[in-house]
Amino acid sequence: MDYLDQQEFESKMLNDLSHITLKKGPIDPEYYSRYEVKRGLRDLDGRGVLVGLTEIGEVHSYILDEGEIIPVPGRLIYRGYDITDLAKGFMEDGRFGFEETVYLLLFGELPDQKALKNFEQLLILNQKLPENFARDIILNAPSKDIMNGLARSVLALYTFDDNADDISIKNVLKQCIKLIASFPSLAVYSYQALTHYHGKQSLILHSPQPDLGLAENILYMLRPNRQYTELEAKLLDLALVLHAEHGGGNNSSFVTHVVTSTGTDTYSTMAAALGSLKGPRHGGANHKVIQMFENIKENVKDWEDDEEVKNYLSRILSRDAFDHSGLIYGIGHAVYSISDPRAVILKKYAAKLAHEKGLTNEFNLYDKVEKLAPHLIAESTKMYKVVSANVDYYSGFVYCMLNLPIEMFTPIFALARIAGWSAHRIEEIVNAGKIIRPAYKSVAPRQTYVPINKRG
Repeated sequence: MDYLDQQEFESKMLNDLSHITLKKGPIDPEYYSRYEVKRGLRDLDGRGVLVGLTEIGEVHSYILDEGEIIPVPGRLIYRGYDITDLAKGFMEDGRFGFEETVYLLLFGELPDQKALKNFEQLLILNQKLPENFARDIILNAPSKDIMNGLARSVLALYTFDDNADDISIKNVLKQCIKLIASFPSLAVYSYQALTHYHGKQSLILHSPQPDLGLAENILYMLRPNRQYTELEAKLLDLALVLHAEHGGGNNSSFVTHVVTSTGTDTYSTMAAALGSLKGPRHGGANHKVIQMFENIKENVKDWEDDEEVKNYLSRILSRDAFDHSGLIYGIGHAVYSISDPRAVILKKYAAKLAHEKGLTNEFNLYDKVEKLAPHLIAESTKMYKVVSANVDYYSGFVYCMLNLPIEMFTPIFALARIAGWSAHRIEEIVNAGKIIRPAYKSVAPRQTYVPINKRG
């Protein structure tokens, strides 16, 4: 069989096998009610099914009053500290906050000045990648997707670790700190490899600088001229803080607990978490927000005209415009209703950066859509659940103002969330829980075996 025949054979076989796979159709939805299966681990009222306990993060979005769910302004809490208070503390001090937040998530307490300085030094010592790692692992076979490149690099680091399978707390902590510190280099170098080998651009690699924090080093390594403003670095640092953790119930943190519970190594666990975050239902939503706003700007002539903006948003909701999904991206959240605290905080500083960049008109458009969209969504769906802007709504806009390439949006999320994943991995090991093994009910009918010569 020659090459073209092989291709034709393979294509036909895959088509036929796909039809066999699909002809059975999905499981009857009625079964989910009959057996009280919580699809997506969600109750009918949207609340998550309780599957574990954690001391790391908490999401608070409603209160119960005589059994009735009453939505309240959203709160995000890291180790007992409200994220609003944490952000206010370091922003008003004019400090960077991500390293302090990593310390808090890992160790459960805020560091004093000496402890923070020592921890920052520990991160600096762990920024350096193994000798020739960038050349042999990242540049040698560049991926077309940076999240894929990150996962592959994490798995490759296993081979450079003499104690890779040691899951003692001290060793896992060492591994996690190494990954947190080296993620900026892994992500940025993967991006540079992508643009060079697949985009035919110049290859420029900058080494991380020991006198810079993680947020500053991301901008330093990513930009050919290594230049950035203080406000740019502090806003990226804030975005990292706001994405560092979101309770144990988010998909990738749950994956971290599930995989850790098997007793496997840190590198396999983090690669699994990266695979989860890569999915567009989890880590890629801000891409769609940016694309939607580009579409709005092209089709709405007067951005200040409420009626014109409202009419176009209605077209998006009726599937007549943009991607015909009927969704206004960035509005609404699985947990928050009245407000997402991360969006509230990010919006405040996004306004400052927009003013610095001369993009106030764009910011005002975001603000206008944020105000108009919830009412239009309620009218369109006839479901008057309160919805609000989520963190993806403003994070993509911030990343665009920082001139971060869209391919880096989800990796930036990963650079932040590795802090939360590390804390959840350590928590699972400390609690020495059972392997997490959920139950699935089989609804397939029993069948009688038929000898192969009688099938067909």
